[in-house]
Order: sequence, then C-alpha cells, then structure tokens
Amino acid sequence: MIKHEQQAGVLKIVFDRPEKKNSFTGAMYRTLREVLIAGDLDPAVKVILLSGAGNIFSAGNDIQDFINSPITLEDAPPITLLRTLAELKKPLIAAVDGFAVGIGSTLLFHCDLVYAQKDARFIFPFIALGLVPEGAITLLMPRLIGHQRSSEILFFGEPVSAQEAQKLGFVNKVILESSALQYAEERAKVLTAMSFGSLLQTKALLKSGRLKSEILEQIDAEASLFMERLKGPAAKEALSAFMEKRVPKFKDLD
Repeated sequence: MIKHEQQAGVLKIVFDRPEKKNSFTGAMYRTLREVLIAGDLDPAVKVILLSGAGNIFSAGNDIQDFINSPITLEDAPPITLLRTLAELKKPLIAAVDGFAVGIGSTLLFHCDLVYAQKDARFIFPFIALGLVPEGAITLLMPRLIGHQRSSEILFFGEPVSAQEAQKLGFVNKVILESSALQYAEERAKVLTAMSFGSLLQTKALLKSGRLKSEILEQIDAEASLFMERLKGPAAKEALSAFMEKRVPKFKDLD
C-alpha cells in the first residue's frame, strides 16, 4: 500500500506494507507512479519525500507477486516507475530505515538526497536471482563510485552498510537516531523555503538533457535483458529456491 499526504509544500510518500517488509506489488508500483506524477505537476508541492513504514525502507519486488505477474513488456509497472523517477523535475528525498533491497536500492540513485539510519543496509541481489540490474544502476553506480567497486557490489550482492554507502557517495548523511525520517523532513522543510525556481533549474542542470537520455536508454537496455533473463532457467531456479528457502543450483543452467 502507498500512503501519501501533503504538508507545507512537502509530498510525503510512505511504502506502507510492513507485514511484507514494504515489498512492492504491481498495484503499488502503479499507485506510486501516479502519486509521483501528480506531485510533480502540483504547484503546491515543492519537495517529494519517500520513506518506508515499520523501520524498513523496502524489500524490493514481492517475489510471489513477481512470479504471478512477471515483467514481460517494456511498459510493465516497475519499468514505467523507474522512467518516471528519472524524469521527475522536483527535488526527491529518501529517508532509509532498515533494509533497501533490489529496486528499493536502485530507485535511490534517482533521488537527489538520501538520508539513512545508521543500521540501514543496501542490497543489490540481481545476479543471485539469475537476473541483471535495473533502473540504470549499471550506468549511475560506476559514474559515482567507479567500475571496480560497482562490480563488487553488483557481482556479490552483499549488504552495503549505511556508513559505507555514505563513503561511496550514494548516501548524504548517516542518522544516529532511531529513524532517518525526522531529519529528512527537516531538510525537506528547509528546501521549501528556498527559491523554487532556482531549485528546479539547478536539478535540471544536474540532470542535463544528455545524461537524462543516457539514463532512460540504460533503463530500457537493462529492462530488455532483465525480461530475457527472467524467462531463462537460472532465474526460474533462483525464484523457486527463494520460495522454498534453499540455496539455488545454477550449474549448467546458463
């Protein structure tokens, strides 16, 4: 479930499915995209803030929903959401508590500011699922932290701590309190008092036309390979193993 409310120029969006670790269903992707687009068009909204309920940001795709409704088309809900994130004009802030997994982590690379609670962990498990990364992460991560470090994170899919993420540059600040949300709300409030036109133009300059085109092209390139891999034996074995709570056996499956 996606909850949202607007307060004093800040559109607060909450991933509110804590019993499932805020994992995304197709319906949630569609609702989130609609709320983001509406907020980007609403003149009363100055800043958009993302967070997760229950001290967890998001466990990524709901695997059962993913099995029932696999990504088969380029206009599938996760892909259209990622394109929307890449094209947002207004400042986008994320407050990350707990785990951010899969698309829960890749979407952060489309945020302008990311604040993480000290126990937050970021996981990119695509290869472990027999898939490839998504959301233009294979373009954005190497640009930010370099090829070798990106390879280590994406190849092994091991958790990245909030402290390490800050050192690497995809987290702005590590929050020592029990949640990052209050600090993120305070920073959002500061932005609402600034020149809105200057904020919009500065974000547009940071995401120049060429870079935006490259991001959208990479989202589509990754999505094409993702869908191809999803039909293959490695992904089927990995998803089955996940549901059966066992280690996948990839030998001779590629």
